Amino acid sequence: MELIELDDAQLSEIEDALEEYDNNHIKHSLTGQVRLGITLEGELIAGVHGVVTTFSILYISTLWVDESFRGKRLGKRLITELEGRVKNMGVNTLRADTFGFQGVDFYRSLGFTEVGSYTNEKDGYSEHFFVKQF
Repeated sequence: MELIELDDAQLSEIEDALEEYDNNHIKHSLTGQVRLGITLEGELIAGVHGVVTTFSILYISTLWVDESFRGKRLGKRLITELEGRVKNMGVNTLRADTFGFQGVDFYRSLGFTEVGSYTNEKDGYSEHFFVKQF
């Protein structure tokens, strides 16, 4: 046995092998994404991006509200609209992760359940993982 650095072809080979294995276990496969923004006088002040993954899950990859507009329920408005759209796509689970200084209380307030977290004392941060099923 030899430990090697993978070249592009070898990386594709293991990714294809994993996909083939996964396809034996994944019963629900959807595709799609949702990109929503809120503007004020033509300026973007908030937005969300979510990507549909396996098992009818939408991963919220980005959620942002301009600091001067936080606390005005724009994040809630975005997530509420996102939920309505993805339900129509067949999605039944939302997934998000956030750092401790970002949206922990926000996701909890919207009915998300924290399913895990960890703290990195050395670098001074924590990361939290949330799901919401409907």
